[in-house]
Amino acid sequence: MEKIINIAVVAHVDAGKSTLVDALLSQNGVFGSNEDVVECVMDSNDIERERGITIYSKNCSIRYKDYKINIVDTPGHADFSSEVERIMKTVDTVILLVDAAEGPMPQTRFVLNKALEQNLKPILFINKIDKKDARPEAVVDMTFDLFMELGANDEQLDFPIVYGIARDGVAKLSLDDKNGDISVLLDTVLSKCSAYEGNENDPLQLQVSSLDYDSFIGRLGVGRVTKGAIKNGQTVALANNDGSISSFRISKLFVEEGIKRVEKDIAYYGDIVTFSGCPDISIGDTVCDKDHIEPMKPIIIEKPTLSMDFLVNSSPFAGKDKSSKFLTSRHIRDRLEKELETNVGLEVEELEGNDGYKVSGRGELHLSILLENMRREGYELSVSKPEVLYQDVDGIKCEPFEKVIVNCPSTYSGTIINDLQERKALLQSMSNDENDYTHMEFIAPTRGLIGYRSAFITNTKGEGIMVRSFDSYKPYVGEITGRKNGVLVSMENGKTLGFSLWNLQDRGTLIVGPAEEVYIGMIVGIHNRDNDLNVNPCKNKQLTNTRASGSDEAIALIKPKVFSLEEALEFIADDELVEVTPGAIRLRKKILDPNERFRQNRK
Repeated sequence: MEKIINIAVVAHVDAGKSTLVDALLSQNGVFGSNEDVVECVMDSNDIERERGITIYSKNCSIRYKDYKINIVDTPGHADFSSEVERIMKTVDTVILLVDAAEGPMPQTRFVLNKALEQNLKPILFINKIDKKDARPEAVVDMTFDLFMELGANDEQLDFPIVYGIARDGVAKLSLDDKNGDISVLLDTVLSKCSAYEGNENDPLQLQVSSLDYDSFIGRLGVGRVTKGAIKNGQTVALANNDGSISSFRISKLFVEEGIKRVEKDIAYYGDIVTFSGCPDISIGDTVCDKDHIEPMKPIIIEKPTLSMDFLVNSSPFAGKDKSSKFLTSRHIRDRLEKELETNVGLEVEELEGNDGYKVSGRGELHLSILLENMRREGYELSVSKPEVLYQDVDGIKCEPFEKVIVNCPSTYSGTIINDLQERKALLQSMSNDENDYTHMEFIAPTRGLIGYRSAFITNTKGEGIMVRSFDSYKPYVGEITGRKNGVLVSMENGKTLGFSLWNLQDRGTLIVGPAEEVYIGMIVGIHNRDNDLNVNPCKNKQLTNTRASGSDEAIALIKPKVFSLEEALEFIADDELVEVTPGAIRLRKKILDPNERFRQNRK
């Protein structure tokens, strides 16, 4: 029997979780000397690599001394917090990473609170102590205060502290130590956390904490064996979340060895396993011995806070993208149903009277990652502006609020405070550092923050940092000022011409370049004023027989603004849509006909 300890690495985004996991894997013989190892090896998804973020929780394992240590790498972004919530029951402790300069951030509070709720005893890892502005002692005090705020008990408050540089694979118990590897962290785990105890003859009990999918063997359940042992080919009972009981046969059984999934005939209590055989399994279901059914408490996943409408693309360009494969409502429905199998933070409802679906998630990034995956797979659709989801709390209409932390040069702080107060944000604290940077903390309604990021970047000249994380539901704060600029809307079908765009530059910022196909109702620019303006981007210069040297002005076009998917979703207004295809992201009005839009606005 193996001695098994399961740990999760949790932190705010960019604190160094995946880098620490790299160090744990590389220093414990997972990679051969001839292997070419990429950075953040656990971030295997294409979008994770491109953006440098972790989106999905993933398992791996190492062998240290006579222990098998299963490691769960978790996302740091608040939009993917459902990935963190569901794995807390599968681990014995968490390694809480905190940046030695930044200190605890909004998501640090969330992940720590989830760990404390499961009565886990976290190990604090102060990372990036080599930063020139590092302040590890002050950060330890700040983290202790956070433990106190979250109601940690005496045992949890007595947390061990490890200092280190995850990038270099270094961990030490004090800042003066000369240790050159990561072993100190693993020794701390072994000293503070005993191996999982049990009896292989106990009746099987396993709760599904994660789902996966394999194109050959179908849906996969992932969870920790809390009692007994699980065998390949064994017939087991499944206690569903709704109280029903069914049975199925384990057709494949896997455990993690390093970063590889290895097939096994049997796995014992304490280990994290992946199994197939049940196409209807879902998060929170309990797999039991068929003669001893003992369901575990359900895993509670917090509800979504934001929704968008996913609609069939109805623009004149629908289906014209050569890479488009899936365009119909049925295609979109099937893809969303497949996503629901593994993405537990998502909810989908069919829209009444519309060819589409209301999709709800944890935030704009959560939903935009789904959209990005869909467009890469060949889906084409239109998406509405994100809307917050309200809740009724004791008869009072409430909306989601977020904790917002801003660091920016002090010269811009007044502008930022004014902007956020217009969006009904409340300033909670403010301080200056020796580098003339201002640190501000706000509580702001999510509604007010939609579309604010681009204005923040502009107002801080790209030097500011803004971090957001869901805080709580609070009473509705009334109307909030929306986008301050109107848009330039094409009133012609055709190809844009340089001459016409050159004349439109004075009217606003263009988002299309020359020789691009446009249609009536498509947004081609951002107006300098607050109203929408119908324009003709396809008008050519009038040709005459008269020629005079020097009378023709040279056309010099400013480079158009290019929206990313997240920026487009943030930018659009209630009467606009984002047209998402494999090859393009376009902005358009919901009602394409300018005369019909005029009539609707008059009403």
